[in-house]
Amino acid sequence: MSAASLIAREEWRVLARNRAGLIASALLVLLILVANFTSLERRSAIEADRERYQASVDESFDAQPDRHPHRMVHYGQFVFRPLAPLAFFDAGVDSFTGNTVFLEGHRQNSANFAEARQSSLLLRFGQLTPAFVLQTLAPLLLIFLAFASVGREKERATLKLMLAQGVSGRSVIAGKLIGHAAIALAVGLPAFAVLLVFAAAGAAEWGSVALMILGYAAWLLLWAVLGVVVSALAGRPRDALAILIGLWMVIVILLPRALPEAASAQSELATKIETEIALHRDLLKIGDSHDPDDPYFNDFKEEVLAKYGVDTVEELPVQYAGLVSIEGERLTTQIYADAANRQIASESEQNAFVHAFSVVSPLIAIRQLSMALAGSDLSAHYDFLDQAETFRYDFVQRLNRMQAELLPGIEGDDPRISAAYWQDIPRFAYDPTDPFARSQNLVWPFAVLLGWLGALAALALIAARRIERAAR
Repeated sequence: MSAASLIAREEWRVLARNRAGLIASALLVLLILVANFTSLERRSAIEADRERYQASVDESFDAQPDRHPHRMVHYGQFVFRPLAPLAFFDAGVDSFTGNTVFLEGHRQNSANFAEARQSSLLLRFGQLTPAFVLQTLAPLLLIFLAFASVGREKERATLKLMLAQGVSGRSVIAGKLIGHAAIALAVGLPAFAVLLVFAAAGAAEWGSVALMILGYAAWLLLWAVLGVVVSALAGRPRDALAILIGLWMVIVILLPRALPEAASAQSELATKIETEIALHRDLLKIGDSHDPDDPYFNDFKEEVLAKYGVDTVEELPVQYAGLVSIEGERLTTQIYADAANRQIASESEQNAFVHAFSVVSPLIAIRQLSMALAGSDLSAHYDFLDQAETFRYDFVQRLNRMQAELLPGIEGDDPRISAAYWQDIPRFAYDPTDPFARSQNLVWPFAVLLGWLGALAALALIAARRIERAAR
């Protein structure tokens, strides 16, 4: 057996006798299991609620009586975003972005009913999910277990004895790293096991689960290696503990919360009132379809009359008001789409600023990677809004075409079409995007985590040389 293996085995034996360490490890493992169980239960409950609400609003829409199609445009439709399979593991931004969109004519609504607006401020610190435990609490345990790994040998003078017996500094560091790397992976094992079971049951894709496990393994190994390296470079164990706690506070607590504030100051988003004012200003520019003297729609009427080869609106084989609704919806949709794209661009600029600092705070990297694979990041939210808007436009234009094509054959002051037409309108079905289609959200975080591990490996070599020089 190599010297490194013997040192690793001895490290495990020492830690096994550390009652406080064993209790802390057991509590963290229990917390991970509880987080998995509660997150799965919560996901099942939310998914069942959203499916029930969606079925209810679909049933209400189908149950509408014979109506004028334009009334159904304003009656609208609600759509609910389904939870991604791995959202139980990392809720990401789902609690802050809203999950319900009201679809109606003439406007593009934002998502509503964000959980963070209906819950206590504790939600902003972090939900009890496996991702939160692994990202925030697991590093503290690994620090507590590793801060004295090499410093303890220095204080007891056993390090000199090992070096005097021909054990190299590299073997000492390698043994400590092997020992604490195994502990780090063991800490994450309960969460990894749940992910594997989830994939084996067909509830999640194997590729996403495999990358999730690799990402968190790299994150936990990073803290194990950091603990050993700082323990080797620091003069005393208590100095190493102070340094490691300081690094944890900066990397895990301070930077991830300060950087978004800095991004907001650098690239300020428009308020809701400012956005609405800008939208109304742009809407006024396209003309008023209800004004018979409006220049744009006067030209539009002439084009319609020329297309159908008639002289008056009354001679058209279709209802002119329906054609105006179709054209007006096309114009307003483009304006709302442009405003939404500007908002997304501003938010993406802020996110890019924060993600650039993941080199300094790898928590940002693992968080970005975890949310992307779980389908709970901003890209997934934007994709839901895009699909909802595509459905909304098709939904409204179908009703507008019904108005234009079906009403001319119906007499009376209050023309209505059969309620059977509402039931023929397709229902919204969200198609989750493949996280691998957004490779930029995966490659950079992995590169950051591997870069940190590489840098710490270089520091470990430096620490090994210092140990060998100190023994001469």
